[in-house]
Amino acid sequence: MSDILIAYFSKRGSNYVGGSVVELEKGNTEVVAEKIKNMTNADIFHIETVKEYPNDYYAVTEVAKDELNNNERPELTGKVEDISKYDTIILCYPNWWGTFPVAVMTFLETYDLTGKKILPLCTHEGSGMGNSEKDLKTKFCPNSEIVKGLALYGNAVSMSGTKIANWLRENGIAIQD
Repeated sequence: MSDILIAYFSKRGSNYVGGSVVELEKGNTEVVAEKIKNMTNADIFHIETVKEYPNDYYAVTEVAKDELNNNERPELTGKVEDISKYDTIILCYPNWWGTFPVAVMTFLETYDLTGKKILPLCTHEGSGMGNSEKDLKTKFCPNSEIVKGLALYGNAVSMSGTKIANWLRENGIAIQD
């Protein structure tokens, strides 16, 4: 049992990576979440929507834009049984339209995260953290401790272990050898 939870949203299939649309067996954010799990032995929760997103990258971008513009909150497939046992949440997500996907918003609005330390980690292809840190602090988790996030290029996640480990250590997370 851990007092740290890794909560992540990721998209497999057709994705924009390094300037091209490619098929990914695992989404970039899922790769990162698994790396963190292996480094920390923290509990992990996959934020998944009941309604699946289209596989086509361009179709997903339009759906994601519509969801954001319409302030939608898609239903999730599961819940964290007891969020109160976690002091720290490592929140991993891709940058969709300048912030985190609305599925992450659903997750954040489902729980009382007051007093929790939240470490935001964003995968992207050039847009960095976008407004996600500000959105966490002002809209979704104003009573939580939001630390400086880590933005990782999706096309470099396989080589990001040292960068992730250093960021975790800087934020008081023990790394397993």
